[in-house]
Amino acid sequence: MYDEHYGLSGRPFQLTPDPKFWFETATHRKAMAYLGYGLSQGEGFIVITGDPGAGKTTLVGHLMDQIDRERLHVIKIVSTQIDAAELLHLVAAGLNVDTARLSKAHVLASIERALHAIARSGKRTLLVIDEAQSLPVGSLEELRMLSNFQTGGYPLLQIFLLGQPEFRDVLQSAGSLEQLRQRVIAMHHLEPMEAEEVEPYLIHRLQVVGWEGRPDFDADAITALHRWSGGVPRLLNQLAGRVMLYGAIEGIDRFTADDVATVTTDIDCDMADRPGRPGAAPRPIRADIVPPPPTPPPAPTRDGALEARIAELEQRLEEQDAALRRVLTLLVEWVEGDGGRPEQTVLRGTAA
Repeated sequence: MYDEHYGLSGRPFQLTPDPKFWFETATHRKAMAYLGYGLSQGEGFIVITGDPGAGKTTLVGHLMDQIDRERLHVIKIVSTQIDAAELLHLVAAGLNVDTARLSKAHVLASIERALHAIARSGKRTLLVIDEAQSLPVGSLEELRMLSNFQTGGYPLLQIFLLGQPEFRDVLQSAGSLEQLRQRVIAMHHLEPMEAEEVEPYLIHRLQVVGWEGRPDFDADAITALHRWSGGVPRLLNQLAGRVMLYGAIEGIDRFTADDVATVTTDIDCDMADRPGRPGAAPRPIRADIVPPPPTPPPAPTRDGALEARIAELEQRLEEQDAALRRVLTLLVEWVEGDGGRPEQTVLRGTAA
């Protein structure tokens, strides 16, 4: 592994969120300010959104490292299309309450009793829900109901919701969530890193695992890393890790833009069949491998018997059309003439 080659104590660019690698970009600093403000208020909802890989889970992990567990009881749930009933059972489980086979009314009563017990012990309860965009509207409404539990005028439960950008659309468009929207005391969207934040980010993560200057990235390599990743931390970690592996294999101690380009070409080939990613440049099309235009399919053919049957039907339609015209002509002549009836034999014969 590249960490051994470069004398590091671990992998600095692993994709699994790890709070020890926390790096405070401008947008993450603002998010932490909102979270800190929310905790100081002790009520309502705090909403943090961001694109996949923006660092929402790392943000929560860092927050959990900062809080005083002696004063705050935390329930953390990762949402995966949890309906309202399942959500209540998960909240109860986070309060160490067994609600199996209980009706909804009894589940709610059990949750309220547990929240009161925690409050009497001198703690507050914080519910953190990650991937909140997966929650149905009914589940979000149930959360709003839970936020109503109080004792002595103070809320028993505070809720942090973290989700992808579409979660904001859900909150703003669902008419039934108006009361929940009124309880949101802070909201922030995590933006990608700016170009000037990439180098300090890389150095920070390398230093966490004992980096002493080897390997290094020149300015053009930093620019290339930002351009490909779009400043999204997870994509930046993915690329930086692959560049480090390439460097270990090739014996490189200082990376250039050409080295990054070599790795991104390999990654783009690996991801050719996957959806596009933010900040990625379109792959060039080589003229020598452009496939020829597809050959149009041959026109459908009909066998002889089918052709004969179609011709017969067309002929009968023409005969019937001619007969109908003759009947109409006779009727017109009868109306305009002496009122005599047309010969029935003619009518039967033409209709035959």
